[in-house]
Amino acid sequence: MEYTKGRYSWVIRPILIVLDLFVLNVLAFYFFNFNTEKLYFFPTDFLNNKHILYIGYSFFFWLISTAFLNFYKVYRYTSLLNIIGLIVKQFLVYSFIFYAFIGVFRSLNIQAFTTFKYLVNSFLVIGLFKLLSYYLLKYYRNYLHGNVRRVVIIGKSQSAKELHQLFSLNKNLGYQIKATFGNKDFINNKGSLEDSFAYVESTKNIDEVYCSIDDFSEVELNKLVKLAEINHCNIKFLQDQKEQFTKRLKTDFYNYLPVLSIQEVSVNNDINKIIKRTFDIVFSILIIVFVMSWLTPIIFILIKLESKGPLFYKHKRNGINYKEFTCFKFRSLKQNQEKKGTYITEHDNRVTKLGKFLRRTSIDEMPQFYNVLKGDMSVVGPRPHMLSYTEDYSKKIDKYNFMFRHNVKPGITGLAQVKGYRGEVKMKEDIINRIKYDNFYIENWSLILDVKIVLQTVGNFFKGQKEAY
Repeated sequence: MEYTKGRYSWVIRPILIVLDLFVLNVLAFYFFNFNTEKLYFFPTDFLNNKHILYIGYSFFFWLISTAFLNFYKVYRYTSLLNIIGLIVKQFLVYSFIFYAFIGVFRSLNIQAFTTFKYLVNSFLVIGLFKLLSYYLLKYYRNYLHGNVRRVVIIGKSQSAKELHQLFSLNKNLGYQIKATFGNKDFINNKGSLEDSFAYVESTKNIDEVYCSIDDFSEVELNKLVKLAEINHCNIKFLQDQKEQFTKRLKTDFYNYLPVLSIQEVSVNNDINKIIKRTFDIVFSILIIVFVMSWLTPIIFILIKLESKGPLFYKHKRNGINYKEFTCFKFRSLKQNQEKKGTYITEHDNRVTKLGKFLRRTSIDEMPQFYNVLKGDMSVVGPRPHMLSYTEDYSKKIDKYNFMFRHNVKPGITGLAQVKGYRGEVKMKEDIINRIKYDNFYIENWSLILDVKIVLQTVGNFFKGQKEAY
């Protein structure tokens, strides 16, 4: 999860949006004599006012086009060349949008050269505002020491050294190095790489953590990710290899230095999160009210008749960003204690007779709809692993792929499960294929895909799966 930092600098974007829309419409009023003509196919006087009509048109399509081009996503490390490139691209796109407006309302009598002057002058002013805000922020950071990011650099690689030098020499970037670990030559060196974990865990005012990805094991990286999540700070990775490992890690360039961060996937953007969360809540309530309300008492009686112990089996799992949560299941084992490295195997004598049926039909997973309502899980997503298996599996497969699957909430069912990759892991290829399907789901998420997986899961309930035991 990406945490937005920067104190009050976040207000600059909405201010620039308002200024840009103001420029577009004031100059339109200046260059075009809108009020002398009427659009006769609109019945109301309000819509006959072409300037008001253009205000609405420009407002809608300006927001859409700038969002598509990330026009307002300018960061402290963004270069001047990139900003000029954004202005040029937005100029070309909005020119097409404006000429489409004229093409639709053919009664507008506007000369081509006038429209060109309008667009050029508008973008000269808009570009001036954009560059002015960019350099004012640099001045503010460099001379007034405001708008700073408090950062920690962890690692002894060449990339860590270069990043340290970049932040130290370029004060206008606004990065304040609070601590470094792993290199005695750095300022504010606080100790070894191992000491960094305690520092990140105990310090509450860190904005960003930069770590050399090759200086740590997968387990250590997972721990850093969890610590950063708990402390609401962004974690970014430095690499020395020349090749780009995966498209699943977003690459930003600080000057010429590549810095990796966990890519925000489409399922985690604001609109899709609302869609998916709404589906999760509605679907879970329907299941709890119309199924769990009568099924739970029956399961309770049957479990008590066969063996002693509680109705529910509670176990710790890794969720989004490796956050631990308590996951619920109907108890299917004679013993209720989770043992490290003991996946349920075929013909396992720990499984009760009722438990075999519950596990084969996946009914034992249904209490997890309460986890969905709590917000720890989703109806569809990568299945959560035991904490011990998270550590074991991470050693068997590519660390970047494994980290990527923890970028979304785990699910009651998932694409890997309906494809047969569930339960016991007998070979290395089993977990590799499971992660492959999980990551494919994350990269290609849609509400239709969720519904399809739910329907396939219902089908497997009646057919049964040989991997479910």
